[in-house]
Amino acid sequence: MWIRWWLWPLVAICSADQFRDEAERIMRGTPVIDGHNDLPWKLLNMFNNQLQDEKANLTSLADTHTNIPKLRAGFVGGQFWSAYTPCDTQNKDAVRRTLEQIDVIHRMCQMYPEAFVCVTDSTGIRQAFWEGRVASLVGVEGGHSIDSSLGVLRTLYHLGMRYLTLTHSCNTPWADNWLVDTGEDKAESQGLSSFGQSVVKEMNRLGVIIDLAHVSVATMKATLRLSKAPVLFSHSSAYSLCHHRRNVPDDVLQLVNQTRSLVMVNFYNDYVSCKKEATLSQVADHLDHIKKVAGAGAVGFGGDFDGVSRLPVGLEDVSKYPNLVAELLRRQWTEAEIRGALADNLLRVFEEVEQASDHTQTPEEEPIPKDKLETPCRTMYGYSEAPSLHQQPGPLLASLTTLLLGLCLL
Repeated sequence: MWIRWWLWPLVAICSADQFRDEAERIMRGTPVIDGHNDLPWKLLNMFNNQLQDEKANLTSLADTHTNIPKLRAGFVGGQFWSAYTPCDTQNKDAVRRTLEQIDVIHRMCQMYPEAFVCVTDSTGIRQAFWEGRVASLVGVEGGHSIDSSLGVLRTLYHLGMRYLTLTHSCNTPWADNWLVDTGEDKAESQGLSSFGQSVVKEMNRLGVIIDLAHVSVATMKATLRLSKAPVLFSHSSAYSLCHHRRNVPDDVLQLVNQTRSLVMVNFYNDYVSCKKEATLSQVADHLDHIKKVAGAGAVGFGGDFDGVSRLPVGLEDVSKYPNLVAELLRRQWTEAEIRGALADNLLRVFEEVEQASDHTQTPEEEPIPKDKLETPCRTMYGYSEAPSLHQQPGPLLASLTTLLLGLCLL
């Protein structure tokens, strides 16, 4: 009897090693593309974006979830780096701050060309895989970063932005954020305003992936129904398993399935377990649930590393991805399903976004209404007070009538 007692732990250890070895084999061929990493924000807060500071060396960077050795150990082959600026920059210096964070991402690629290569399309990701470098993409986190300007949206695209999160944890003048669903914020756009719809259409035209992490449920549904291309949730989990409003409810997951969209599961404990503590197994539960409701093609990884303060046991930094893949193998995910979650699902979404884009189409250009923008810190060039048929038909017609009557009396 005591021999059997001793044997079972040994069998479990050997089985765990088998799943881990299998996970690494799969990941050598299909490395993970992670949907959201806030290392650029860490570099701002720790070093004020001075990458040449000795302590900022990404080969030895300490006290972060991410550095180059950890990325290699985790088989990370593609990363959407977050160009994030907080909500308190809205109507102030959001555009400048966003440009600085995009600059940091480009400089990471320039300083560490053996590790990173900045890319802007799905072909670039595949090439980076072949070269053994991390395909580095720009994801702008928060619609306030475009300052309600389609011109800024287009400019960020030209600088490499390939997804835009429509809101962060604040409303923009054209889209509602997730705090509307908690009652902490008031709905202003009922999802998307008319200008918000123009933003979505312009993103489709350009080939920018629409990111619905952080938005309200009404914004999720309005966007999923309007977009001509699949969208993604770059770092969100399943609401049915953790009732946090940053997560995606099942009726939205059904729309995700219908639109061939993607949910990249967030590892933040508060979104995984709705508690301060969480486990790798609970993250796998979210992956299982999204696969069940939205399909295996709707699942991805969006760890939110270096953007959160609490991570599950077993997923403490970016080096731990093989642990999660081993757990999915233990749960009898097929190799094809795992390769999908690692990279193939994101690549398919990206390719469909690229195919739906059309740079020959006339750009959206009608500006947001002036009354949505007025703040003490803003100039109003271009918003003419002169009457026009479009803006003030009543006064203009009255003036024309007076002029015509005057001519008749001559």
